[in-house]
Amino acid sequence: MTLQTLMYAAAKVSDEMRETIKANPDKVYFPNFGSSDNILKRGITIDRVMFTIPGTNFEIYWYGFLIAVGILLAMLYGFRKMKPMGIDPDRATDAVIAGFIGAIFGARAYYIAFNDSITFKDFFSYRDGGLAIYGGIIGAVLVGGIVAKLRGLKLTALLDVVAPCFLIGQAIGRWGNFVNQEAFGANTDLPWGMISSKTMSYIAENFDELGGQVSSYAPVHPCFLYESIWCVICFVILHIFTKHRKFDGEVFLMYIGLYGLGRFFIESTRTDSLYIANIRVSQLVAGTCVFTALVLIIIFRSMASRSNYKLFCDTELSKQQLAALEGYEENEKAKKELKKKIAEAKRSGESFAELEKEYDEKFGKTAKEAAKKKADEIAAEKKKELKAKIKEAEKAGKKDEAAKLKNEFAKKFGGIVTEEEEAEDENYTSILGDDDEEAETETAESKADEKPEE
Repeated sequence: MTLQTLMYAAAKVSDEMRETIKANPDKVYFPNFGSSDNILKRGITIDRVMFTIPGTNFEIYWYGFLIAVGILLAMLYGFRKMKPMGIDPDRATDAVIAGFIGAIFGARAYYIAFNDSITFKDFFSYRDGGLAIYGGIIGAVLVGGIVAKLRGLKLTALLDVVAPCFLIGQAIGRWGNFVNQEAFGANTDLPWGMISSKTMSYIAENFDELGGQVSSYAPVHPCFLYESIWCVICFVILHIFTKHRKFDGEVFLMYIGLYGLGRFFIESTRTDSLYIANIRVSQLVAGTCVFTALVLIIIFRSMASRSNYKLFCDTELSKQQLAALEGYEENEKAKKELKKKIAEAKRSGESFAELEKEYDEKFGKTAKEAAKKKADEIAAEKKKELKAKIKEAEKAGKKDEAAKLKNEFAKKFGGIVTEEEEAEDENYTSILGDDDEEAETETAESKADEKPEE
């Protein structure tokens, strides 16, 4: 008799408990919890449906609600952290929305790609379940990253902000698996081992695929709980570590490595994993993530320590973007105050012609065009002056002077200073290679240009 057989033989529930479970398919039991009778032993009633919209048959599921709560809390945390990380929250909004859409599509595509029981023709049948977290991360980074580039943001700096946000969403969203009674593991006699009609049915139906080593009549590991707890631990670690990062993107790499580490071990107990041949997909991906993240952190930390690297939040570009945001907010406040004065004058029957004239001069089309022209001129002049100095030094064969100018360039816009030629249109060099030509032309743009006139 194998160790696994002995384990679930010892953990098996009594015939009476078995009948009780079958008679109460909406309950989850923890038969080994505590030595005396308690609510967990008697079973917790759960229902996938949170409520039905009155007058319709449309049901709102707990799984979707918990994911929505996770996203909301993640966004609240993330937007509070953006300014300290040098990110303009206004610019980041588009990237966050795009990343969310990319995550939904990526999670679904990943699940379908590695699941033989579903095809891509069922792609939009989300309410039937079937999402994979790794696909969600890939989709969020790809789609959100593209939009971040278009909005003049540094992707690696933004990823450092969203990494802890992923963990918030995952920690809360995993409880949807409890409601659905999925994402559970092999048999266990631990106090928190759970059993329900659904776990019994799943194991019985897939007994052969599970190698005959998992009993449907014994409690199983609540893997969703393990992962939720691990995500909370990782969130605390990343929240504290953020202040000590050495390069943009390090927090995100730590997220990939830490999450992968926990997922590697948790996945080994699961009974509903996706497979390639006889290899668990998530376990393979998790192990690869841990190794890759560790290697990249070591390499990039070494590069940063040997060079004049600046975090994006310390660069001139970041400071200018945040200054533009502050100017925009002050501008909007002044605009609202002047509008209020005009409205009050109209209500009281007083003359408001001068107020409207003042409004047009400060916030009208003429003011907007003048601000844009000035911003473009300042940005172009700074770019031209610095490039001219570098070119002159290189033409004169003054390598030391050219190196100093490039060093000055890096100090203003961030990145590592190397001996290699940098592309002419670059204004910020990241050790993760995510440079963006458009960022420098947007540096001094007025925030008013990005908003429609009210």
